[in-house]
Amino acid sequence: QVQLVESGGGLVQPGGSLRLSCAASGTPFGFATMGWYRQAPGKQRELVARITSGGSTIYADSVKGRFTISRDNAKNTVYLQMNSLKPEDTAVYYCNRFATYWAWGQGTQVTVSS
Repeated sequence: QVQLVESGGGLVQPGGSLRLSCAASGTPFGFATMGWYRQAPGKQRELVARITSGGSTIYADSVKGRFTISRDNAKNTVYLQMNSLKPEDTAVYYCNRFATYWAWGQGTQVTVSS
């Protein structure tokens, strides 16, 4: 059974930065395209960024140029570096395999507020 554990969220002022981590266990990780998703209150979960096993990346327009997704296959971990944060980035952030989901983790709360 795959377990995903997200961490690194918190409260940050607009313009600040956070680095999220997601550790996967229970499965070979390196073959999977992984994504970071977020869900704001009252909104549907949306894909923020994804990274293939080879390191190719795609970003949602809303975060392009501000967020960077990366992975360390040896550590079964995917990261999301978030810079120039905006209040509209406030959400619970989750990682998961792209398109064909494993069980969702608990997520990590990111709050951008002054």
